[in-house]
Amino acid sequence: MDSNLSKSRLWTSRIMSWLVILFMLFDSIGKFMKPAPVIEGTVSLGFAEHHIVWIGLFGLIPTLLYAIPRTSLLGAVLLTAYFGGVVATQIRMDAPLFTHTLFAVYLAVLAWGGIWLRDENVRKLFPFKTNR
Repeated sequence: MDSNLSKSRLWTSRIMSWLVILFMLFDSIGKFMKPAPVIEGTVSLGFAEHHIVWIGLFGLIPTLLYAIPRTSLLGAVLLTAYFGGVVATQIRMDAPLFTHTLFAVYLAVLAWGGIWLRDENVRKLFPFKTNR
């Protein structure tokens, strides 16, 4: 983390990251508990009921890695892969674009945005340059 990071930038990055973490924890834990709406929703997407726990595990592990500062980059990469699968599934189901298909993209933007705001190395890797 940058030592010159402003309080507002730090808190914005934390809020962005924690929104992703909380949503993914809620989603993953729901898959382990398997209430009826989760089973119905997953089966309607073309997955078998016995896949639900695996999908939850594939979402939980990257989320935990993302939540740990030392492994947050690895977690973000793995979450991005997971989100890619979500987008592919939604496209295959011909789901509405902005509300369903792109929701995982919104989460990925929040995840990477949170890291970008607080990590100088990531900002160097993905710079936003102005024409001054």
